[in-house]
Amino acid sequence: MEKQPVAAGSTNPKKRTEFLSMIKSVCLNSSSPDTGKGRSKLSSNKVTHGFHLVEGKSGHDMEDYHVAEYRREKNHELGLFAIFDGHLGDGVPSYLRDNLFNNILKEPSFWKDPLTAIKNAYRSTDKFILENSTRLGPGGSTAVTAIVIDGKDLWVANIGDSRAVICERGCANQLTVDHEPHSERKRIEKQGGFVTTLPGDVPRVNGQLAVARAFGDQSLKAHLSSEPDVRHIPIDPSIEFIILASDGLWKVIKNQEAIDLVKPIKDPQAAAKRLTTEALARKSKDDISCIVIRFRC
Repeated sequence: MEKQPVAAGSTNPKKRTEFLSMIKSVCLNSSSPDTGKGRSKLSSNKVTHGFHLVEGKSGHDMEDYHVAEYRREKNHELGLFAIFDGHLGDGVPSYLRDNLFNNILKEPSFWKDPLTAIKNAYRSTDKFILENSTRLGPGGSTAVTAIVIDGKDLWVANIGDSRAVICERGCANQLTVDHEPHSERKRIEKQGGFVTTLPGDVPRVNGQLAVARAFGDQSLKAHLSSEPDVRHIPIDPSIEFIILASDGLWKVIKNQEAIDLVKPIKDPQAAAKRLTTEALARKSKDDISCIVIRFRC
């Protein structure tokens, strides 16, 4: 029989408490995934969400950040959800986590014209990031954001290859556009840049970045765009849930596969964890971030 640690014995409650606290501290400070859940409180159409983030094995620190929260604004309940997939450091994605939604909601046109407000806020946020690149670093970030208004209206926006996929009557419907360099080659070349496609690699802007749109990236900005694609989806009974995730998931899991994997899982946190676990099982090496949002739960 394996010998039990003396510090964990029941003979000394104080030492046992200290031992358990030490173990808890070690676990919390390890590279364990960031995970959680929540639900709307005020909307008649209930919304629940869960998230799960796992650091990749690419040899750098975690560069994915997320937002998953509810706010009360002007007698409306807003669900605010986002995945920010950074590169060349975490300065830009961490700034986006703390500021992008504030910038969107500060836009005077938000309640009357959310599309224009979102585009304006993306643009002004990118301008600030570029002007403060000394502080925030030379890197950048993709973004996929979702705003749920009173559980009835969904506004999704993205730049880069983080993706939003909705489950509508059991079928996957991709709401975002993957801004890949080969699909925007003409624009990039018109702006003086070029797209490389080397054997065994993905297309890259100027041989560097694997997305054609991003926040930040000052050295490439002349050839990159920060213009988001924006979609409005009225939430009706045909819409069950939406998945937001970074490309660490979408590189190895197809849209319909993701929907089918989590459709039977009612707990959105368990659903998000199921997706990240599957991406790991399929050998994804990138940071993997996922939010699952369920409607009318």
